[in-house]
Amino acid sequence: MNSIIEYLTGLDALTDQMIATDLLISAKSGIRNYAMAITETGHPEIKAILARHLDEALDMHEMLSTYMTEKGWYNAWEPKEQMNLNLQNINTAINLPTL
Repeated sequence: MNSIIEYLTGLDALTDQMIATDLLISAKSGIRNYAMAITETGHPEIKAILARHLDEALDMHEMLSTYMTEKGWYNAWEPKEQMNLNLQNINTAINLPTL
């Protein structure tokens, strides 16, 4: 979307939220994949490499979830609040003007 239109419609912050959400989802997926891969390999060096990558993915998840929580975009400890936020985001997406 054009940055001027984003600013005028107030969607510039929403874009940041969407990017952060996509990164968080990717980090979660990576964590699951690394954990599964660790259990599937028998080679100690490969396990060590995968474990290091898993630790890095966990660190990234922690940074992203903290950032998003501070911004009010993620409420992992309050499911009802997170559901309300998700519904607001859905309504915003539905009501976006088409260009």
